[in-house]
Amino acid sequence: MNRAEKAALQLQAVAVLRTLKETRTYEELSTLTGLPAGDLNRYVNGHVLPGADRAREVVSEVGRDALADELVARVAFDDEGYVDNSEVVFDQSFLDLVAPVAAETFEFASPDVVLTAATDGITLGAAMASFFDARLAYAKKSKETAVEEFIESRQRLASGIELTYYLPRRAIEAGDTVLVVDDLIRSGETQELLLDIALQADADVGGVFTLIAVGDEGMRRAREIIDAPVGALTTFE
Repeated sequence: MNRAEKAALQLQAVAVLRTLKETRTYEELSTLTGLPAGDLNRYVNGHVLPGADRAREVVSEVGRDALADELVARVAFDDEGYVDNSEVVFDQSFLDLVAPVAAETFEFASPDVVLTAATDGITLGAAMASFFDARLAYAKKSKETAVEEFIESRQRLASGIELTYYLPRRAIEAGDTVLVVDDLIRSGETQELLLDIALQADADVGGVFTLIAVGDEGMRRAREIIDAPVGALTTFE
């Protein structure tokens, strides 16, 4: 780890701790993290930065659990099983915290491009792209008028509906490392289309990340397609 990477990790840990401190006392935060309340006070108030090992623990272990709990508290299901995650995908500051936690937890290869689907995946995609200093690309269900060349992926769903996504061909170059992200994975059909687009572009897929997995079917299908990390911040059965 070079000096810049260490500093970035330390600042990410402080950001996680400050977010947790908004709803907790230092004693409660100490119980959650296992760190002394006095040290936490100094970190949160910017008097000192945590060491690299402690920062990594905060981000990858404490951060993941805390953000997963926060995500669960913000997500609602209706009687038919539809998910309302608007309190998550519209909160860019929360998503900005998710990005380093996901990167540290699942050890994704640093991508050249973060690929997602319009529209709910865009805010998470933007957070991940910003963290990795990567380009953001998002596939749409319609073609943009001024674009001449597209990569097209099409799939007929079990319901008989045909789902098609389009991505401007110039958005991904051959040899790029692509990280596929989305706000939610259930059946895995959208993610399969995104993976197909990346593979059509002759890109290398560095992983798949989603905020919410409903069941394990979608995650399983993604793992059958790629030999790279596939992770979710939280899973609902």
